[in-house]
Amino acid sequence: MESTPERCRLLLTKWRENLNLNNHERSQLAGEIKVLDNQLHRFMVNKIRIAAFGRVGVGKSSLLNSLLSKKIFATDVAHGCTRKCKGARWEESIKPLQEVEFIDTPGIDEIASEGRARLASRVAMQADLVLLVIDSDLTALDKEALETLLKSGKQIFLILNRIDQWNSEELNELTTSIKNRLYKDAYKIKLQVAAAAPRELQVQLDGSIENKPCLPNVEELRNSLIHFLKTEGELLLTTNTLFQATNFYQLLKDGRLQRRKKAAQGLIGKFATLKASGVAVNPLLILDLAGGVACDTALIIQLSKLYDLKMGKSAAKQLLKKLSIYNALLGGAQLSIQFTLGMLKQVLVLSGPITGGLSLASAAPVALAQAALAVHTTKITGRLAAQELLKGSQRKEVHPHTILKRLAATDPKLKISMGSLRSTHSSTQLQSLLP
Repeated sequence: MESTPERCRLLLTKWRENLNLNNHERSQLAGEIKVLDNQLHRFMVNKIRIAAFGRVGVGKSSLLNSLLSKKIFATDVAHGCTRKCKGARWEESIKPLQEVEFIDTPGIDEIASEGRARLASRVAMQADLVLLVIDSDLTALDKEALETLLKSGKQIFLILNRIDQWNSEELNELTTSIKNRLYKDAYKIKLQVAAAAPRELQVQLDGSIENKPCLPNVEELRNSLIHFLKTEGELLLTTNTLFQATNFYQLLKDGRLQRRKKAAQGLIGKFATLKASGVAVNPLLILDLAGGVACDTALIIQLSKLYDLKMGKSAAKQLLKKLSIYNALLGGAQLSIQFTLGMLKQVLVLSGPITGGLSLASAAPVALAQAALAVHTTKITGRLAAQELLKGSQRKEVHPHTILKRLAATDPKLKISMGSLRSTHSSTQLQSLLP
């Protein structure tokens, strides 16, 4: 039987092939498409990315060099010198992963506030695991970065570097303080300790004291990382890819729904005008009602095409009936008003010969009232129909969230891991996307 990651690869590959982006979407979402395709590629080849993130000078580069057992990333004891993200392969054999890549990032306090948020979001989107490195108690910048990463749903290792600065009692007090300052949502984050580039004071023969480098103390962190990647790495890569695909699909769908909203508004306005003009000039009540039903049915059919749902005349009438039953305005009060106005207009028109045409003048305001009511009811019908059609199109589509539910049904561990994933719109968001 195929594993969850293997099944997910097949389903996501098929989803990506059937995405059918138009030229406008390819242009507008070029950056997001590139990030998505990079994530999908890494998922297919089982390659995980681990990013070191944090303030300038906390030892991110030194920490990665220590884990790599070689100096790959430039370091500067006076100040951080990483200006852009850089990557290096970890030469550890960690099955079932094929490759693990470390990413070094610029210090977050060298960037303006808005830039920090963008950098944190970009790192979160392009890495599967984030090492948030600190060298003291949590600062406001650390907490800000942590909050952004948590909102992205990222797996985080919080690493206190430079533990050689404190004795055991001081270190115990510091780690306790850090844990107490963590956000409630961060209670699952495990605090790791390390000394990536420790230094030791040594007395020289001439009596002078020299600060000399020592061997790094990262074995506990290394072992913890290796164990995590062996047991959770493939699942982590799976969940991150689903998360990324879901975010992209939601962005794509929002754009499509906004465009459909404008098109639906145009359709509803067109049919409202058509219905109003027909009701206003039509002298017979039975024709008013029949014409109104025909107009609303045609509107629903056109809206169903707009929302990619095929619907025939009978199905459209069934939906119209359902809307009339469930909506009090359509099914009750407004229908009664329409009926009353129609009867009044018919009486006035029929009494025209008797009154010498005077009653026809009174029929005009009634016809205008009917027309206004027809416009209003058509807009309500169109909006309610669009809402039902939108729900139907969501049920029909195969997208990352439906893939998740299908896989989670047979893999409880995946379901727990993806608990934070949300792909469907809230009712408030849906309302804003309706015509």
